[in-house]
Amino acid sequence: MPVPRLRSGSTRVRQSLRRFVEFKGIRRAHDSDYRDTVKKLYDGPRGAAIRLSSVISLHDPLVGYMLRSGQFDIGRFRSILDVGSGSGQILRHVLRQTGDDVRIVACDLSPNMLHRARLRLKSDRPQFVAADMKNLPFADESFDCITCGWVIEHLPDPRPGLREMLRVLQPGGSLLLMATEDTLTGALSSRTWKCRTYNRDELREACEEVGFEWTQQFWFTRMHRALRLGGILVEVRKPV
Repeated sequence: MPVPRLRSGSTRVRQSLRRFVEFKGIRRAHDSDYRDTVKKLYDGPRGAAIRLSSVISLHDPLVGYMLRSGQFDIGRFRSILDVGSGSGQILRHVLRQTGDDVRIVACDLSPNMLHRARLRLKSDRPQFVAADMKNLPFADESFDCITCGWVIEHLPDPRPGLREMLRVLQPGGSLLLMATEDTLTGALSSRTWKCRTYNRDELREACEEVGFEWTQQFWFTRMHRALRLGGILVEVRKPV
């Protein structure tokens, strides 16, 4: 019996430490606060550094590997929306894995981040649109795929953003959703980027509540799965 007690105590310590470290301001933020916070953060120096930080964290190259290897087959889609494009960390891999005839739209709340993406990518293929993910300026059923990497955690409540993405997806379309998990490393990241974290069950419940089907979870590597690193990576679909 002593081993289970030790494990339980260790788990409680980790959970308490994570709750202490995690940035809590976003959970209490109003809509206007959320937009102002994101713009201020990403228009400034930290937004300029996100390209380097995504390489250091390995998120950038690992997302590229996930798309190249076909874990998430981006090549099957004809119209793709990248929500929260930042400096093009995911967008550049989408461009590499799709043909010239595929429609690609990049949106971000920060115009400065879109400017950085344009300079980085040097491509005339994507259409760049400054937009709030809670109020996407696109018609219903405009895309058959959406990519949204480490963006949904900037919302106090994920449901409004998920509903908008569901609305602009075609029936049968897929959302590749990547989010910061409620681990200690996720809590540290939340403090750096002024966002929240998600529990897997909590995020799944939110997705299913708005109408998505939770289809498949991914891990970058076996090590990431064993150590719960890399965040939550999941494909969800809009029912036909």
